[in-house]
Amino acid sequence: MGSPRKSRLTLVAVVDDDASIRVATDSLLRSRGYAVCAFASAGDFLKSATLDEIACVITDVRMPLIGGIELQAILRAQGSTVPFVFITAFPEEVIRMHAMNGGATGFLTKPFDGPTLIQYVEAALVMRRDPAGA
Repeated sequence: MGSPRKSRLTLVAVVDDDASIRVATDSLLRSRGYAVCAFASAGDFLKSATLDEIACVITDVRMPLIGGIELQAILRAQGSTVPFVFITAFPEEVIRMHAMNGGATGFLTKPFDGPTLIQYVEAALVMRRDPAGA
């Protein structure tokens, strides 16, 4: 009986080791009415008590220790179906294909376009609310 408007499943996680990207993405999402939790590393994200509340993860592909692709694989291995949007300064087709095959809703190259990121987040939230697309 949820409303078609933003529900409780609108918490977006931003995981990026680049503070300027993290802050800018956080600000963009908040300006559009989303609740955001930002993390400087995938390890910090994985330790978060909010994992079950996350509706979408926006993450950098390359980060120290655990990159975005590895983060996606860890969550998939745990049974999570949370949608991912990837951002990267190093676009490689094989990485993009791996991300998309893992269920990503988007793959953006830094610097990325804000409206395009929002479109990917919106698509992720629709997927999260209705995984069958019905």
